[in-house]
Amino acid sequence: MTLPSADTSDVIVVGGGAAGLSLAHRLLETSSATVTVIEPPDGPLRPAGRTWCYWHAGVDGLEEAVGASWDVVRVYGADGRPVAVEPAPFTYRMVRSTDYERLVHGHLARSEGGRVLRATAESVHSVDGGAEVRCRLPEGGTRTLHARHVFDSRPLTAMPPARTQLLQHFRGWFVRTETERFDPAVADLMDFRVPQPAHGLAFGYVLPLAPDRALVEYTEFSAGALTTEAYETALGHYCRDILGLGAFTVDDTEQGVIPMTDARFPRRAGAAVFRIGTAGGSTRPATGYTFAASQRQSGAIAAALRDGHGRIPAPYGRRALAMDAILLRALDTGRINGPDFFTDLFRRVPAERLLRFLDGTTSIREEWGIGLRTPVRPMLFTAAELPFLPRRSRPVPRRGESNR
Repeated sequence: MTLPSADTSDVIVVGGGAAGLSLAHRLLETSSATVTVIEPPDGPLRPAGRTWCYWHAGVDGLEEAVGASWDVVRVYGADGRPVAVEPAPFTYRMVRSTDYERLVHGHLARSEGGRVLRATAESVHSVDGGAEVRCRLPEGGTRTLHARHVFDSRPLTAMPPARTQLLQHFRGWFVRTETERFDPAVADLMDFRVPQPAHGLAFGYVLPLAPDRALVEYTEFSAGALTTEAYETALGHYCRDILGLGAFTVDDTEQGVIPMTDARFPRRAGAAVFRIGTAGGSTRPATGYTFAASQRQSGAIAAALRDGHGRIPAPYGRRALAMDAILLRALDTGRINGPDFFTDLFRRVPAERLLRFLDGTTSIREEWGIGLRTPVRPMLFTAAELPFLPRRSRPVPRRGESNR
């Protein structure tokens, strides 16, 4: 690669979240293009720190940014019974956005073909020979950048029509206890011992960082987000009455809203403009996980540009999206009990296979076997119903980014 000119590069990545940074990282790793990453300047448009989690086996080049990992994951059923599994060869890994930024920004600074521009992207559109991005600079004034390809990770201004649209919404506390209350070897992915809402489901989520420190979250899958006061009340109940943490302090917080929808997200926004991240369909509809899919898609995009073709792969296959559409509809209609559904999956399906299933990388034979371990009759009824349901537009949820 050669150093991009002041206003021209092979690729422009709009947005420095998980998807944008992942793509820049993979492009630099394969030396397949010169890259300019446009990120919002410090201020109200710049997102607060976030936490991203995923599972992976072996080395993936992100070790420097992984702040914690767990070999054992656990789910608590609504009946209070835990199921703990060791999903070897996978480990569950946590990445803080500040650490990931530091990793990728360092690669960009050391690369001859990479740079970061702090500016606000105001418009993105295709032009002859590529695309251009018009930016507003922090000191005022505008600047127009050109590239052969633009990958836009900004949130959509309108959600595509969908048959089902729920929200995964959460608030988390980074807590510090006065005594050792956590097992740093075990991550609690879903704890259904919390009170369940009238419609949807709720669970606790605990990522121990040390015997006396953890990220503790309250999460709901439902039609609408809560007030901050309601999240705080739910978190307080979970920490004190269910986890029994005793005296603790809250060092930091995070909050988000993620669409869980069977909407079809177009990956192309112009001849040379592509959408990535949640806006491009990288969020798994039935779980809210995004980070791992962004990693896979970023690697595929980098390989495609290196090999000279413009085919941008979908984050998930058609089978995975079809299964998610059925599950979302079954949850939304109340035909299945959400806590029992997810708990039974962890109890009945080998952990390594289940995690690959949740990541959308299982074979059709494996998926058939997993399907037989779900409530077959309501799932079949829902599958038969879906083709006749209309897709409707709904408001865009408040900005959020998956921490999964």
